[in-house]
Amino acid sequence: MALFKEKKKGLFGGLFSAFDRVDEDFLDELEERLILADAGVETAEAAVDALRREKGLKGDAVQARLVDILTDEMEKAGSPRLRLDTKPAVILLVGVNGVGKTTTIGKLAYKYAGQGKKALLCAADTFRAAASEQLGIWAQRTGADIVRHGEGGDPGAVVYDACSAAKARGSDLVIVDTAGRLHNKQNLMNELTKLTRIVDRELPGADREILLVLDATTGQNGLIQAEQFAKAAGVTGIVLTKLDGTAKGGVVFSIARRLGVPVKLAGVGEGAEDLRDFDAREFAEAMVV
Repeated sequence: MALFKEKKKGLFGGLFSAFDRVDEDFLDELEERLILADAGVETAEAAVDALRREKGLKGDAVQARLVDILTDEMEKAGSPRLRLDTKPAVILLVGVNGVGKTTTIGKLAYKYAGQGKKALLCAADTFRAAASEQLGIWAQRTGADIVRHGEGGDPGAVVYDACSAAKARGSDLVIVDTAGRLHNKQNLMNELTKLTRIVDRELPGADREILLVLDATTGQNGLIQAEQFAKAAGVTGIVLTKLDGTAKGGVVFSIARRLGVPVKLAGVGEGAEDLRDFDAREFAEAMVV
């Protein structure tokens, strides 16, 4: 399934037809547009330096080479494949408020239900009553089990019960929702470390993905979020939400370069089916072409 339903004109429209050769004026304009696309100064400079070394490129060939360069930047961070081969396996979603964690969990449950897998949803966001209710609706829609406690309960206790239930019920997958938290609140970040320790203790040897959910419109603040969540929770991948085929989301280049964390999934709409496996080349093409 294609990453984008439709590809919209991004920040690079007209750039390649406006210049008939790779000169310093072109490279300056390209670097500025990459920075505007939130790719970050380091990525922009690296891409421009690579093109500066090319000889004789024009028009479409320049576009194609830039797509190659940006694709390589993301692929250096590792494979986008989710490693969930054990039974059960665990996906734990983290991120700040409002990025779409709970909705992403619902989409994951839908995705794996379509593959015939039995998912168990864990409502470890006990601070927001609506989160548990929303997760319950997704559980009903997808046929998933759900473990939840009352509002204000201990998130660690919910994760513990979910791990126990997964073993007892033969679940293929445990998908954990966590409370939205500011990346600069140390006590909340420490709680994430606690949750991952509980998973390690209760499901030793289980494959585990810790996915940081980022809003594609976040810009370079997303890099700061990624750095802090990676430190607290050992993030293994990124879910990029609110992505619609424009030049948004360029921060993933900075994350790949600085942290070596790959994007694994992309949310491209509100529907249950609108969670796609991330394709680095298609993303680069959507930005550039």
